[in-house]
Amino acid sequence: MTMIDPGAAVLVTGGSGYIASWIVRYLLEDGHTVRATVRDPEKPNGLEHLHALAARHPGKLSLHRADLLEPGSFTSAVQGCQLVIHTASPFLLGAIRDPEQQLVRPALEGTRNVLSAVDEAPSVARVVLTSSVAAIFGDNADMLGKDCFTEADWNTTSTLDHQPYAYSKTVAERAAWQIQHAQKRWDLVTIHPSLVLGPSLTTASASGSMDTMRHFIDMSMALGAPALQMGCVDVRDVARAHITAGYTPGAQGRYVVNSEVVSMLELSRMLQQHFGSRLSFPTRELPKFLVKLVAPAAGLTRPFVERNVGWPLCLDSSRSRAELAINFRDVDISVVEHFQQMIDDGMVRR
Repeated sequence: MTMIDPGAAVLVTGGSGYIASWIVRYLLEDGHTVRATVRDPEKPNGLEHLHALAARHPGKLSLHRADLLEPGSFTSAVQGCQLVIHTASPFLLGAIRDPEQQLVRPALEGTRNVLSAVDEAPSVARVVLTSSVAAIFGDNADMLGKDCFTEADWNTTSTLDHQPYAYSKTVAERAAWQIQHAQKRWDLVTIHPSLVLGPSLTTASASGSMDTMRHFIDMSMALGAPALQMGCVDVRDVARAHITAGYTPGAQGRYVVNSEVVSMLELSRMLQQHFGSRLSFPTRELPKFLVKLVAPAAGLTRPFVERNVGWPLCLDSSRSRAELAINFRDVDISVVEHFQQMIDDGMVRR
């Protein structure tokens, strides 16, 4: 049982990110004092939403310079905090030329640098780490012989060459648990969201949801969608899960955070019901052989198609529903609000 003083400052790493921004906002609205780390607090663009939150909650939010690959850069921000919410992690859109340097190294060294600072701060009692269902499983084909993925599962099939992002999340989380087990002062809780959808507080952050949602605007699925199932969850519910995990004394271990499993075609139908028919919204699923044929042109590998397209998926989020009391929003709410924001931000024609 870990009791966190609600009057103590909370550190949120990667504070300008998609999930972290909502965590910061909710913490402030709940009355907490928040420290948020960013790479450059003085940069002119990308932090406007945090400055607006600081103005709305005078004296409650401060920004601190820190870099995942810079040892010691988190030390001063951690001092005096009892709760650390570590969300900062690399996410890249587009081609990954060197997964070791672009994904694994910053994820692994960043986790080590943050937790090293935690080890040096006697005030810290709990760390909540943003992991991913990607650390639970690598491909939908990993479901073979299973009824559902749970917190007891670990991704053992991703590598630097296949699903490198999932591999980076897995090795970073394993390192975090190894560091936590080496001491007895602070405990660790990990949050494992599926694909995160919903409105962003800023247009400047990159996320996996943007990489997925662009397929509904770039005509890449005009002829049809792959028969691909994925878990989806609202960004606001993910943020609340982090905060609840931080302040619930009995919270422990890993939590799968997922609303429901849907297919790309089901997402398209949700969008069609609200926005009407668009040429970029697929209305049917393509045969797997055809998806595999065009996979490289669509930015997919053929091994990914083989191990994910046409495979069922089940994610058990009953533990987060019961222990963190999360009532997940329906996916259609999240995807419609996400697409509406893309329209409002000028990414999509009205």
